[in-house]
Amino acid sequence: MKNILLLVVLAAAICSCSSNQKQSGVPVFELDQLLAVAEQEVENTVTVVGYVTHTCKHSGKRCFIIGESQKATMRVEAMGEIGGFDRDLVGSKLAITGELKERRLSEEFIAEMEKNVHQRMEEDGSAETCAAELSNINDMRKWMNKHHKDYYVIYYMDGMTFDVLD
Repeated sequence: MKNILLLVVLAAAICSCSSNQKQSGVPVFELDQLLAVAEQEVENTVTVVGYVTHTCKHSGKRCFIIGESQKATMRVEAMGEIGGFDRDLVGSKLAITGELKERRLSEEFIAEMEKNVHQRMEEDGSAETCAAELSNINDMRKWMNKHHKDYYVIYYMDGMTFDVLD
């Protein structure tokens, strides 16, 4: 009986080790969870789970994912073992492992964006598109004020591998 119990415990230990090796200590986040702690995870390897909303149709070298809340998106660049993201992945739930990156937009850059939007509005009268862009710029400034930053952060991932979950 002891030998059978020992074999069961040993088999369970071997199975748990082999399944953990696939994760190799890489933290797994739903997109919304990752974005909540992204500042601490920049330059780290993580796995993010989200739904594909778009793939670049010409090269397939990037996709965009959305979280469960459907409030935030993130761009994922095809790197490592990912040759590209096929268009048929749109709507699929993926677990993507890669390195989290950030791009910082300075206050000066954002002011230049706003100036260009106002200039376009005067030149071609594209008020609807420009209003959406101005709203985005306003949201960036609100985020900067809330987080006491002189820049706006865009998080993205250099994806190395992915698995389709559904």
